[in-house]
Amino acid sequence: MAQQAVQLDQETFCCLICLDLLKDPVTIPCGHSYCMNCITDHWDGEDKKRVHSCPQCRKIFIQRPDLEKNTMLAALLEELKKTGLQAAPADHCYAGPEDVACDFCTGRKLKAIKSCLFCLASYCEKHLQPHHEVAPLKKHKLVEPSKSLQKNICSKHDEVMKMFCRTDQKFICNLCLPEEHKGHDTVSAAAERTERQRDLEESRGNIQQRIQDREKDVKFLGVRRIITFLWGFND
Repeated sequence: MAQQAVQLDQETFCCLICLDLLKDPVTIPCGHSYCMNCITDHWDGEDKKRVHSCPQCRKIFIQRPDLEKNTMLAALLEELKKTGLQAAPADHCYAGPEDVACDFCTGRKLKAIKSCLFCLASYCEKHLQPHHEVAPLKKHKLVEPSKSLQKNICSKHDEVMKMFCRTDQKFICNLCLPEEHKGHDTVSAAAERTERQRDLEESRGNIQQRIQDREKDVKFLGVRRIITFLWGFND
C-alpha cells in the first residue's frame, strides 16, 4: 500500500518537461504544473510564434501568462522529499502506442519531446541534451516529435528538404532548387512552417471568438424568451 502511495506521488509531482520532481513549481492557467525554469524555457522557445501553449494539454494562450511559484505545491514537495520520495518518470511520461518514442531510450521508452531532421531520430529530454550543448549538434533542425521523419527527406537526392517552393506548393531540397525550381518563389522550410503555424493560430483565435459570440447570442435569446414568457403570463 505504501509503495502504491509513493508511485502516485511520483506521477502527481513529476514535471512533464524535465521528467524530474518539480523544482520551484508553478501552475499555469490550464491547471498543469511545471518547474519554473522548464516552462520559462519552453515559452521562450515559443516567443517567435506569438502564442504560448501547455506542453501537456496543448491549450493555447494568446498572451504569455505570468508565472508565480505555487507555494502550497512547493511545501508538499518538501514534505514528500523528507519521506524518501525519489525522482522517477511518471507513467504518463512513457511513450504509448499513439506517442513518438525516444529512439535512444533502452527498455521502456520515454516520450520524445523533439525530433531532429538531420539525425532522423527522436529524443526525450535527457537524450536531447547533446543537441543543446555540443556545438555541431546545435546547428541541427529540431521539430515537434514526428513518426514520419522520412517524409522530410527528398526521395530524388536523399537530402533534407530545407526549402519550400510556393510556386509548386511543395517542400524541396537545395539540389532541387537549381534543377526544377529555378526562378520560382521559394522560402526556407522553417519560414513556411512558421507562417502556416501563425495562420493556423489566427484561425483558431477567430473560431474561438465566433464561438464566444454565438454563446452570448444564445444566452441573450434565452433571456428574451424568459422575459417574453413572464410578460405574457402576467397579462
